[in-house]
Amino acid sequence: MLSLKMALRSIGANKMRAILTMLGIIIGVMALVVLVSLVNGATSSVTDTISSLGSSLLTVTIEDDKGRPIDAQTLEAWRQNEEELGQIAPFVTDSVTGSANGESGTVTVYGTTPEYYDIQGLQLAMGRWLKASDLDNHTYVCVINETAAEELIGYTDCVGQAITLNQTKYTVVGVLAEDEDNLTSVFTSGSMVAYLPYTSLVRLSTTASPEITSFYVSAPENGTVEQAEAAMNRILMERFEQDEDAFEVSSQDALENAMSSVTSMLTVMLGGIAGISLVVGGIGIMNIMLVTVTERTREIGIRKAIGASRGTILIQFLMEAVVLCMMGCCLGIFLSWAVLQVVNTVVASLDMVFHLNLPVVLIAVGFCFVIGLVFGLYPANKAAKMKPIDALHYGG
Repeated sequence: MLSLKMALRSIGANKMRAILTMLGIIIGVMALVVLVSLVNGATSSVTDTISSLGSSLLTVTIEDDKGRPIDAQTLEAWRQNEEELGQIAPFVTDSVTGSANGESGTVTVYGTTPEYYDIQGLQLAMGRWLKASDLDNHTYVCVINETAAEELIGYTDCVGQAITLNQTKYTVVGVLAEDEDNLTSVFTSGSMVAYLPYTSLVRLSTTASPEITSFYVSAPENGTVEQAEAAMNRILMERFEQDEDAFEVSSQDALENAMSSVTSMLTVMLGGIAGISLVVGGIGIMNIMLVTVTERTREIGIRKAIGASRGTILIQFLMEAVVLCMMGCCLGIFLSWAVLQVVNTVVASLDMVFHLNLPVVLIAVGFCFVIGLVFGLYPANKAAKMKPIDALHYGG
């Protein structure tokens, strides 16, 4: 306790020098805490958004059908016979030229089935979705999004109007609503999109095949995505001779995991850069402590002459270095909190909230304590090793 009081008194005697010395630690702590907190806050917001967008579903891609292609009847049999599987919707996509009323542009077309609507959690602004009869009869109908309706036809209330896709005329039977809470709507926002019966797109496209190579699978009402994924993997392994490279089953969790991996790497990199800033601050503390030892050489000589041990002198100067470092750390954490409050005010409209990350704060405190010990040890040891006669002579 006495060493702490003496350290505070010594630091207080040179306030400006102490503040300038702590500046490196303050900046380093702010860099560490603010940057990592911002990354974690953004990651949390993006992850929550991904989790809330669209339905929980699986995306299945067939790479090699081993001579056993999948068709609509196969998917229907799986749906009926497997309790772990909910709805299944094949899909194929292509880009075509769309035109109407003298306007034209590139339209992304999806060929799919009625189940696609519920699996993706889409919402109609008007009209209807695709029906089973549309697939059976190869009907030339389509459902378009609002962007396609506005850019090609000129208005969204266009049910019953005709558009041309690659020289083939299709009747618009529905218009999808733009839904910010739906993953599909977010990904296709600003693009012209049309949904066609799977069988119609196979006829329209030069690249689409009647064989199904991509489809979505949802979990049943009383099931989970994990159970559906396990069932789908089991079915495909049996069908494709236990060749796991013949297909790929991915879920929404894969996107979240990828995002988590990227942000974790970014957090480590930013933390490392901030750590370098703290080390630079520690060098500044070592420098000022060496100056302090030189200035107080006579004091060291007097204390040793009246009986102060080497350990007492060592602890005294080491305490000053640690206290100086921890004061800078506390100021850095407080300023980090203030900066995050300002950031929260600025981004309030984006529904993003940034908080001090407690583990990072604790890491910063521990790192600063270690820096104080490591960079204060050499000056303290130099002071402790002084001989009383040499120290008194220097002071005289």
